[in-house]
Formats: sequence, structure tokens, C-alpha cells
Amino acid sequence: MSFKITELSLFLPCYNEEHNLQATVDKTLPILKQVAKKWELIIVNDGSKDKTGLIAKSIQKSDPQHIKIVTHNPNRGYGAAFKSGFYTAKYQWITFIDADGQFDFNDIYLLLDKQSKTKADLVIGYYLKRQVPLFRILGTKFWQLAVFVLFGLHVRDIDCGFKLVNKKVIDTIPKLVAERGPFISSEFLIKSKKAGFKIVQVGVHHYPRSAGTATGSKLNVIIAGFKDLFRLWFYLNFRA
Repeated sequence: MSFKITELSLFLPCYNEEHNLQATVDKTLPILKQVAKKWELIIVNDGSKDKTGLIAKSIQKSDPQHIKIVTHNPNRGYGAAFKSGFYTAKYQWITFIDADGQFDFNDIYLLLDKQSKTKADLVIGYYLKRQVPLFRILGTKFWQLAVFVLFGLHVRDIDCGFKLVNKKVIDTIPKLVAERGPFISSEFLIKSKKAGFKIVQVGVHHYPRSAGTATGSKLNVIIAGFKDLFRLWFYLNFRA
């Protein structure tokens, strides 16, 4: 078999995804095995209150050598799940998608091809057509404008949940601190850009959520994200 990459860690952040997790793994795992010679799957269960944890354990039993579970108790937020996935991953290249089934993991080939051609340290996805309500799209645009004004970072979709990252980025940049809110992806890209890593972008497909409810659009989560954003700006500009 001709593999596209030698080593790849994939992590799935999930919170109350009992109706989606198994289907996402069933679609994702065959592709992961085909694309990487050495691979691991990390399920990050962020304090789910439904049967997500039980389903994750059932999945792990099928291949405990390659499948890991990280459990938060209680729920800490997407940022915490993001960090746990990255800091648990052991292989040279790390990727992730949300466990809700809205991404097609076949698009990993697009990210890998882009990395091969550009030799980038990070390949970040952008939505070809984002399947969320209009108010969330407009909110993201406003957020990205704030990030550009404060930090000079300009990308098409700052919070797209499909990225390919060289582990050296995680090992080099300052520790990520965000727990909740939309801030974690911004913090990650801001620190990666400041450290001089090469970032490129590629379009990925996005599909409607078939079950469950997204939590990132709640007002308290958004407010927490903006607080974190200004806190990072102050730290980077006035810490001396």
C-alpha cells in the first residue's frame, strides 16, 4: 500500500455526541488507515452528559493499541478539548475534525497535497460552504476582523475545525491557555504566526449537522472569547 504520510495523529473533540460519534469514526477510520503508515485516533470526551463516553470505550475496545480516550470531568469547553488532543498526540503530523460528522475526512488528501506542494507547517481548512445559520457566519466575520485589526492575522475561516499541523509547532509555541469560547483557534494561529511558522489554506467540504446541538454560538461563550482575545493582545504587547 502506498501511504500519503508516514505518521498521523487524528483527534476528535466531542461533547454530547452520542448520535454522531460512532458514525464519524466508522467513516473516518478506514481513511486514516489508508493515508498513514503509523496512525492513532484520540477521542477527547469533554465531560459529555450522554452516552458519548460509553460509545468511546466501545470504539476503543476494537483497537486499543491505536485508539486512545481522553476524558474531562466535568465539561471544560472546546478549547480544553483542543489542547488535550494536541498535547496527547504523539506523531509528527496532527489533524483533527469535529465529532459531529459535518466534515468529510476524505478531504485530508487535499490538506496533505497542499502541505506536500508548499512545505507548510500548518494547513488550515476553510469552508467551501459552511452549513450553519447566517448569524453564526456573520459573527465569525466580525471575529476575524477583530483578530486582523489586533494581530494582523488574515485567514478565510479562522475557526474551521479541520487543520493539519506539524507537531513541532505545538512543541515550539507558548502553551495554549484558552479553555472555553471561540478563542482557542485564534490563539493557536496567532502564536504560530508570531513564531514564524508557515500557514497555508485549502477549501474543505462542510455538511449539515444530523443530530445534536452546537454550543459555540452561546452568548456567554462569545463574550468569554472576546475577553481572551483582548487579554492575549495586552499580554503580547505589554508583557515587557
